[in-house]
Amino acid sequence: MAHSKALLVLENFIAGKFVPCSSYIDSYNPSTGDVYCRVPDSGKEEVEAAVRAAKDAFPVWSSKSPLERSRIMNKLADLIEHDLEEFAQAESKDQGKTVTFARTVDIPRAVYNLRFFASSILHHTTECTEMASLGCVHYTSREPVGVAGLISPWNLPLYLLTWKIAPAIACGNTVVAKPSEMTSVTAWMMCKLLEKAGMPHGVVNVVFGTGAKAGEALVCHPDVPLISFTGSTLTAQRITEKSAPHCKKLSLELGGKNPAIVFDDANLSQCIPTTLRSSFANQGEICLCTSRIFVQRGIYNEFVKRFVAEAKKWKVGSPSDPTVDMGALISKEHLEKVRSYVKKAQAEGARILCGEGVDSLDLPAGNQKGYFMLPTIITEVKDESCCMQEEIFGPVTCVVAFDTEEEVVKRANGVKYGLAATVWSSNVGRVHRVARRLQSGLVWTNCWLVRDLNLPFGGMKASGIGREGAKDSYEFFTEVKTITIKH
Repeated sequence: MAHSKALLVLENFIAGKFVPCSSYIDSYNPSTGDVYCRVPDSGKEEVEAAVRAAKDAFPVWSSKSPLERSRIMNKLADLIEHDLEEFAQAESKDQGKTVTFARTVDIPRAVYNLRFFASSILHHTTECTEMASLGCVHYTSREPVGVAGLISPWNLPLYLLTWKIAPAIACGNTVVAKPSEMTSVTAWMMCKLLEKAGMPHGVVNVVFGTGAKAGEALVCHPDVPLISFTGSTLTAQRITEKSAPHCKKLSLELGGKNPAIVFDDANLSQCIPTTLRSSFANQGEICLCTSRIFVQRGIYNEFVKRFVAEAKKWKVGSPSDPTVDMGALISKEHLEKVRSYVKKAQAEGARILCGEGVDSLDLPAGNQKGYFMLPTIITEVKDESCCMQEEIFGPVTCVVAFDTEEEVVKRANGVKYGLAATVWSSNVGRVHRVARRLQSGLVWTNCWLVRDLNLPFGGMKASGIGREGAKDSYEFFTEVKTITIKH
């Protein structure tokens, strides 16, 4: 297609060099609907070159001390932090999120991911046991696995890419990363800093393209023993099938249909603003977002009234406007998909209290063709409705009433997912009891998205396989060996 103005053209980063590709995909600015960037449409050939580069770099990188690897990672973190504003602007333009969110959440967290694993790699210990009667000592050693294939999503692009790259390279692996073809710019910008950080060529390779072509080539490659993937449950099923013949190690962080449970003794002045954030932050495009809110009947009417009133105050518009709370959704197709769920709810007899189809969306002239949607609240919806069962991944949340603790636990668990949950109550016994009974990898009580990266992160059921975090990522990105010495 013809492009009127000069577009940003990305290139793959293989063996320390930027390499042009024979074909490209258009990438859109979600807030304007215009093509603004061309992304390599990589396939087998490009992935092959990247895997070869990673394999070649592995012997030297894996033999470096953790301290040497740590220094390079810290230097990379400093360089990204130095360019924080440039990265935040690029992330916002590429993804649709507000510049404020990218500036305060995405890029600082990407920097912290690198620093965190650069530090944690220095503090792991291995195990040792003694069998004195047999004159034997047993100990474990952990070694890097080889080339790690890392596939990251479009919702938190650099944030989730570094969440994978950092532990992989800290442990001494080399990597071939494939970011989402919809949000590749910040990964490309990071590649430009690797040389300056002192990263040896071939340790970090980035191949851009679609899941169907580049992702599949990476997953099917016999010399990539590890795959870490964040994305949809459907794609994960395909990754699992394709990996099976090779016995690959898989870490899969998938979708969620996360409940918030609000008991009648909840502090609503804290609960309401936090639940607004947990429902609509980053346009609701976070796997940890709340999309089912169960409110105890005694406070249901008050909660709904206050929650809707606050949601209506959220401003949707140009992501670069500092007064805006919510930017654009990732793509035209995704916006249509999210809207279709609201239409289905209406057809089932649910009530839309605000947002899509109810309130008018006022956009600046330059954003008229962008993929925007208002925060949308649905009530009077049945638990078996698709809006209560399927991950929507947009600014849509359902609010329903419940009576008893027993009932709400059962209903909260009544979906195929099990990633995150929030519980609102001032009864300390109850919060521990409910947290234990929820089928959820993470349970936040009277807060949301407060993270300690030391602790395991991941989901149950269809929300994934494995956990990520200081210890869990270290175990995933290394092979353990038990050694026995008789003396």
